[in-house]
Amino acid sequence: MKTRITELFGIEHPIIQGGMHYVGFAELAAAVSNAGGLGIITGLTQKTPGDLANEIARCHDMTDKPFGVNITFLPIVQSPDYPGYVKAIVDGGVKVVETAGNNPQEYLPALKDAGVKVIHKCTAVRHALKAQRIGCDAVSVDGFECGGHPGEDDIPNMILLPRAADELEIPFVSSGGMADARSLVASLAMGAEGMNMGTRFIATREAPVHENVKQAIVDASELDTRLIMRPLRNTERVLTNPAVERLLAKEKELGENLGFGDIMDEVAGVYPRIMSEGDMDAGAWSCGMVAGLIHDIPTCKELIDRIMSEAETLISSRLGNVLQN
Repeated sequence: MKTRITELFGIEHPIIQGGMHYVGFAELAAAVSNAGGLGIITGLTQKTPGDLANEIARCHDMTDKPFGVNITFLPIVQSPDYPGYVKAIVDGGVKVVETAGNNPQEYLPALKDAGVKVIHKCTAVRHALKAQRIGCDAVSVDGFECGGHPGEDDIPNMILLPRAADELEIPFVSSGGMADARSLVASLAMGAEGMNMGTRFIATREAPVHENVKQAIVDASELDTRLIMRPLRNTERVLTNPAVERLLAKEKELGENLGFGDIMDEVAGVYPRIMSEGDMDAGAWSCGMVAGLIHDIPTCKELIDRIMSEAETLISSRLGNVLQN
């Protein structure tokens, strides 16, 4: 399947693995890229630019296909060494960067001068248009269904994707609620040039997370996520567990008096315990509503091959038959 996204990134299939904290390591990124998609290393999971340089080198050892690095620009006082991370990406010969969070404009010149293609994750059309204006090559349009941070507008992809198609000139992919061939075909129908999957790629054989995490996704339904930190306007969609329910009770009790310090125990530093050790009640971790569509733990190749095969059947047979009738 050829789209503007496959041509832009030099990949076989229009499927991108989004950057995910303590999930996007070289093992997963290489497996997705080797299967014909675009794998992504999560930059800030690596504690220093040197660590990221080593992770990029490991990924090069595992694949000769294109892969990218995610950099999330965080709204915090003491920022990570972003220039160092950008240098590690450029020096490592990475040609695709997925940016998220705050405006990446400050770092675009260094990336573009090195021939790096930039895809920025956006939760609103106005943000996507800004990304286009500042020179991003593509955007990932992230609907309200997504795991992690859906923004504050609460617009689902059935509305957000066609709106993006109406406004954008650069190519975009769908993100949030994507899991299978139906997701891909629907995204293409609404104007996207491919799709970005996060939660679906956690439940794969190569994802370097504890089996408890993968099984929790398989066992979950579309009703098992919760929105936390809404009063702080830093909304995050997470899988429910006792820690999350405690957090929500605090939010309700404290109301307008809620501060980040009140929920630190449930959100700060919990990812290693969950993703590496499998302590599923340690705290809040990002998971999309799409868990309700995930019922197995295939290899990345099995997953991508299945999506592309079923997408071809959907387009040529089911939709073709509708036209013939």
